[in-house]
Amino acid sequence: MTARVLVVDDSSFQRTVVRDALEGSFDVVGEAENGAEAVELFEAHEPDAVSMDVVMPEMTGIEATRAIKERWPDAVIVMCTSVDQQEKMMEAVKAGADGYVTKPVDPGELVPEIESHLG
Repeated sequence: MTARVLVVDDSSFQRTVVRDALEGSFDVVGEAENGAEAVELFEAHEPDAVSMDVVMPEMTGIEATRAIKERWPDAVIVMCTSVDQQEKMMEAVKAGADGYVTKPVDPGELVPEIESHLG
């Protein structure tokens, strides 16, 4: 069975890039443009993994990661972040993130990173 993934990014362009990178390997079950929406969609779809942006309005990716991991500790969350956000990545790891890739997203990195945390 194909793993189900939720794509979260406040940029519609980045969501498209990430979705396109994932669609050949995973079933993309939804897209969210902020952390609050990510938590709602996670509850609705209960995907196997999440590609999560770090900096977003309303609720950051770190806050959304924490909220998802509190309710679904087995959720796989891979952060997508800019190279210069090392401090935020440490916060994300503390919040429960399983891994990360840097932007611009490379399908050759994102797909294996998600796969390495599934199963």
